[in-house]
Amino acid sequence: MPVVDVHTHMYPPAYMKLMRSRDKIPYVRSFPDDPAAGDRLVILPAEDTASTTRGRPIGREYFDVNEKIAFMSKHGIDVSVISLANPWLDWLPSDTAAETARLVNDDVESMCAQHEGRLYAFGTLPLSAPAEQIVQEVSRLATLDHHRGVVMGTSGLGSGLDDPALDPMYAAIDRTGQLIFLHPHYGLPTSVYGERASDYGHVLPLALGFPLETTIAVTRMLLSGVWDRFPRLQVLLAHSGGTLPFLAGRIESCIAHDAHLKKEGKLGNRRDVWDVLKNNIYLDAVIYGEAGLKAAVDTSGAERLMFGTDHPFFPPLDEGEDEWLSVKLNSQAVRSTFGNNTKIAEAIMGGNAKQILRL
Repeated sequence: MPVVDVHTHMYPPAYMKLMRSRDKIPYVRSFPDDPAAGDRLVILPAEDTASTTRGRPIGREYFDVNEKIAFMSKHGIDVSVISLANPWLDWLPSDTAAETARLVNDDVESMCAQHEGRLYAFGTLPLSAPAEQIVQEVSRLATLDHHRGVVMGTSGLGSGLDDPALDPMYAAIDRTGQLIFLHPHYGLPTSVYGERASDYGHVLPLALGFPLETTIAVTRMLLSGVWDRFPRLQVLLAHSGGTLPFLAGRIESCIAHDAHLKKEGKLGNRRDVWDVLKNNIYLDAVIYGEAGLKAAVDTSGAERLMFGTDHPFFPPLDEGEDEWLSVKLNSQAVRSTFGNNTKIAEAIMGGNAKQILRL
């Protein structure tokens, strides 16, 4: 059974060219007076003003497809389903978003074609464009040989994924049988981490902010009835669904006991959290340990889990080290969780993705 990585990012050349041409967030920043600093990726306001981190280092593994293939070969990954990393195209002006999305998606499609059988992709949508242009790109992506769905963040058109204005997009994705890969970007307000949060690098926003952002976004989708209106809509959640597997029971209980929802008549004829999790939600296995993986299995079922690496983020920190600990931890968690049940382990490592994404 092949090993398939469904959570792996790239900034293709067309996107990098655009980022290098900018001088405000998001952009790629260089430091002529400090060549050792290298290029830095700046995608959040806090990164733009930080005096120490000055964004995050960005090497060729972020945008060179040959580096992606080399990483795959080094770590025994047969197939990767690549996606543009955050912040995608959410920040573009409305009048240029659709054209840029086509350019970026075609760039990624070309990469996949050059490495036939090894690369597939989730496309990127022009979410700042008019609704009809978003729908057009959804439909076009369905005709491309190597695309299998779309990647998107939690802001939607700017008002969250529970915004009714997104219904035409959801309908088009549902109609074309594509998958949404939902990935966080904005995290939580920095104030929630306390006054000394910067003493701890990126740990608090990445370990806590990202998972909670995902959980909040999906809960709002549930509360607004997205899956009641589109019962076949399939969504893959990054980082094993954030905290959703652990909090699903509490979310369902709070919904069932909410007097406001009862008064509004929203408690009848609704699909509960567990129904959606087992029929509409896929989870990646980017959770780095047995406890989280077991919760993901209990929540959505082993047949709905798919291996991922989050490459090229979380690189080795020691000079000369070429094995990525993030890959090792995720693959070890799968194998140790299921022990001698190689059938389930192989399904999560690649078999499920092969079937679900028609690879």
